[in-house]
Amino acid sequence: MKQVFFIFLCLFGSVSVSAAPLDPFSVYADGAPKNCVTPPDSVSGALTLSDLIEIGLCHNPALNRDYMAVKAAQASLGAAKAEYLPAVTATGSLTQSYAKQQHADSERDNPYAGDVSLSWLIYDFGGRSARTAQIGAYLDSAEQAYNAALHDTVLAVTNAYFDTLSAQEVLKSAETSLESYRKSYQESARRFELGLSALSDKLLAQTSYEQSKLAVEQAKNTLTRAMGDLAILLNVSPDTTFDLKRPPRDRDISKLETNMSVREMMETALTLRPEIKSRLSDLEAARREVDITRSAALPSLSAKASAGWDDNWKYHAPYAYGGSIGVSLSVPLFTGFKDTYNIAKAKFNVRDAEWAVTQVRDSIQNEVWAAYQNYVTAAASYQIAGTVLTSAEENERVAFASYQVGQGSILNLLTATSQLADARREKIVAFYKVLTSKSTLYRAIGKIK
Repeated sequence: MKQVFFIFLCLFGSVSVSAAPLDPFSVYADGAPKNCVTPPDSVSGALTLSDLIEIGLCHNPALNRDYMAVKAAQASLGAAKAEYLPAVTATGSLTQSYAKQQHADSERDNPYAGDVSLSWLIYDFGGRSARTAQIGAYLDSAEQAYNAALHDTVLAVTNAYFDTLSAQEVLKSAETSLESYRKSYQESARRFELGLSALSDKLLAQTSYEQSKLAVEQAKNTLTRAMGDLAILLNVSPDTTFDLKRPPRDRDISKLETNMSVREMMETALTLRPEIKSRLSDLEAARREVDITRSAALPSLSAKASAGWDDNWKYHAPYAYGGSIGVSLSVPLFTGFKDTYNIAKAKFNVRDAEWAVTQVRDSIQNEVWAAYQNYVTAAASYQIAGTVLTSAEENERVAFASYQVGQGSILNLLTATSQLADARREKIVAFYKVLTSKSTLYRAIGKIK
């Protein structure tokens, strides 16, 4: 009999240990993104925005921590569902009791003993179901917080991608302007050698030419920092360089792919944004806490059963066993008003959660409205920048031609060249400002574009 008992203990222990990786309640959802793109330093060819986003999602420590919070919440839900099953406990002991009386034989008593007990909660006025629903709400909140972190990561990588492309084009623009200043300087030097202009013209053109070299170096520094910021977002070394594939130009990518009004955008955001969904889940969890605290002040009914076995080493009765079965009712009579205060606290937490929902709803609407206004302004600025660039190019062409034939001054030429350099840079910056404003607007709405 004792061998059977210890075999049971071993089997029960092995089941308990091996149950850890199981999912009998099906609480674990799909995992994080798999088959991730390898880090950019080992990727050949130009990287698209999609490649960068995938790298950013797969190699982001903060994002993976948010994902671990989701998995932990899923495990907590499984533990809550386990309350619907009975709890079985097995205990065993091996002791040797020795007694010796004068003029009597020694005695040994009860070296082996074992017990198995079962406890099963039958009814607790909804406390168990409320705890399960509450943890389910916390799980929903964690999942929505993870989704919000995903959206933020996508937006950050997207804007860093556009900033890097902008810096690359600004550098090219600065180099083009450097060539324009060089031509102006050479022309002023030629005219000075021919005695057609004063030395001051040559020196003024030379100063502008040298300053344009400084602008090129500053543009290189801006590009280096933009590339470093992108690398940091992708969690690779800041000195990593990227070969970036530019977005297609077969259509106007600066325009919105929607005809919604700003009011419709705000209403859409309130249905799509994970932040509002997370707050609503927190509100549901707070409401369930009221049910939990109320049930704690009410009776609970449980079923109990136990069985035991003893080896008493008696020749006339070598072992003994027995058991019991029944139900128990637990009624909290007085807890020093603790339950009353706990219920009041839970109700206050519900009100706090309701105000949190209102706060995030207002914040989302304000965010959408501001993002839309920024996009409209950026789009208008881009159109104006195009017109300014066309005018500046013509002005610089006329000013250079006039200076060549001695009808214009060096000051007019350098002013026109400076205006052209500014117009080139402003159009580039304005274009990518439209793209970043557009991506920010879509993030505010709750969409990934």
